[in-house]
Amino acid sequence: MTQRLHLVFGGELKDPTKNEFKDADDIHMVGMFPDYASAYAAWKSEAQRTVDDAHMRYFIAHIHRLRDEETEASPTEELG
Repeated sequence: MTQRLHLVFGGELKDPTKNEFKDADDIHMVGMFPDYASAYAAWKSEAQRTVDDAHMRYFIAHIHRLRDEETEASPTEELG
């Protein structure tokens, strides 16, 4: 069975109408989760904790969508 990893992260945005962080060095990494349900629960907890701050935003990144494990990587990609 394929593992579907999800990363939950967030931080303060420059403008609440856009998705650009004010300080990329200050991004809050909530964690990596093995399924969407647990990632969603973590996201919801952080989003509710910061609901009064319009500039704070949390996201779920679908890590499994970033790379096709069936496709061979280039030599440079393997180094990175």
